[in-house]
Amino acid sequence: MIDLNNWRNFIPELSQKEVEIPHFDRASLRENGQKNPVWIHFGGGNLYRGFHAEIAQRLADLGELSTGVIVCETFDEEIIERAYQDFDDLILEVVMPSSGEFVKRILAATADSLYCHPDCSEHFDKMIRHFENPSLQLVTFAITEKGYRLKDTNNKYIGPIAVDIKNGPKKPSHTMSILAALLYKRFLSGAWPIALVSTDNFSQNGSQLRTSLLTIAKEWQKEGYVQNTFIQYLSNEEIVAFPWTMIDRITPNPSLSVSKMLAKEGFSNMSIFQTAKGNNIAPFVNTEDIHYLIMEDHFPNGRPKFEKAGVFLTDRATVDKADTMKVTTCLNPLHTSLAIMGCLLGYRSIAEEMKDPDLSLLVSEIGYNEGLPVVESPGIIDPKIFLEEVITVRFSNPNIPDMPQRIATDTSQKVAIRYGETIKKYMEIEVKDPQTLVFIPLTLAAWLRYLIGIDDQGKPFIPSPDPLLTDFQHKLSDIQLGTQDTSHIHEKMAPTLSNKEIFGVDLYQAELGRKIEEMFIKMVAGPNAVRKTLQDYLQEHGGNLSWK
Repeated sequence: MIDLNNWRNFIPELSQKEVEIPHFDRASLRENGQKNPVWIHFGGGNLYRGFHAEIAQRLADLGELSTGVIVCETFDEEIIERAYQDFDDLILEVVMPSSGEFVKRILAATADSLYCHPDCSEHFDKMIRHFENPSLQLVTFAITEKGYRLKDTNNKYIGPIAVDIKNGPKKPSHTMSILAALLYKRFLSGAWPIALVSTDNFSQNGSQLRTSLLTIAKEWQKEGYVQNTFIQYLSNEEIVAFPWTMIDRITPNPSLSVSKMLAKEGFSNMSIFQTAKGNNIAPFVNTEDIHYLIMEDHFPNGRPKFEKAGVFLTDRATVDKADTMKVTTCLNPLHTSLAIMGCLLGYRSIAEEMKDPDLSLLVSEIGYNEGLPVVESPGIIDPKIFLEEVITVRFSNPNIPDMPQRIATDTSQKVAIRYGETIKKYMEIEVKDPQTLVFIPLTLAAWLRYLIGIDDQGKPFIPSPDPLLTDFQHKLSDIQLGTQDTSHIHEKMAPTLSNKEIFGVDLYQAELGRKIEEMFIKMVAGPNAVRKTLQDYLQEHGGNLSWK
């Protein structure tokens, strides 16, 4: 059996199986990374393992990176223990093109893995020393949208943030507070320059990171914990930069079929496990072959030559256009639509959903007919070609074991960007009218229908985790299959549909609120009403194939 930890003892077997192996001095790379780190990454989940770690590996293989990445977790220590430390910080990557010819490679450019939390003083002290080191050039983040959210829907600080503000930088618990505390140490040690690079999947991610970080720092200043000069340090983007990025690589949870394939090929200890905090992870990562990372080229303390590993480096405006194209039009809204409908209609695979003519047409309508007419081309990527690739190749890839249940996670944190931005454009552009939108409001109605926790067959299901799930379900608790009282449904839905924090716009001001209520009433009429409603709207409003 091939032991990942001791892969050098199995080079003939790996060569026979065409597994790509590292071509650099790993011991030196790890030592350099631990002594004088250049790149730290927050969020040790599957996206890092299947994208950032590969970029680092490519640079190391080319001789362009001599210091390995320090990866850290602030939330789930079990990921560090079981996915990294138990495997000597090695990752077995499985790239899965639609052709079925999988590419396997051992990724070895992670220098160390740490649980970056004051509860683990040994690891946290290491991270403090790393942040105090002038060598540190950048910190990347893949912590999901909710990792940046400091307030609830009532505009009040969430519990951990309120506690962190009161306690100051000595014992933070939330990721943003931990980052602020570490940067305060960097400030005190010399106010060294640094780039803080969000690679999370939402628009203007660098701006959100900056806002969240400065919010905590300013609250600490009010409490007397930090000086105004620290605020000035964080506010000067010539010293502390927050480059914007667009990231795109579908990296689902580890697949049981991949685990079995690797075991059959002779790899040992390739089992998938779920941590106590609900994260699914394994010694391997499975991901698609198509990927994009576009970065604003603003790094005050220098950077690795990311362009050598296929990363686009450009200006902020181009990044923003590319991200807006993907997040609001060409990928993410379609993904969420498939996720919501898939959960309601009993699907467990995005690729299987794309074989459903109703769902395939639904995402084509949202992408081509509702989103594409108001999106601006970034220049470096053609939106129409990108969209066609998403619909005809990427979502349909049978080898990517992505599930609607995964995509449906944290939908409340996503709808404002994925749909609200397009609705805003229809409100702002003189020749457009939001009332002409059909399939975006249909998706929003389906999401509210999904929150009831009853599928289209009338059977209960457990919605995916969402920080606002309990709140929404309480508001909708007395709506059941068969509820057709329009005034009652309006009373229950109006506070939600008018909430700009959730949808990015007041949907009644956009003249879509009543339309969504009407769609919801049709979907909640009884069993099979979701499918019937979808088909009715597709028959009446869909099928314009001029975009093809």
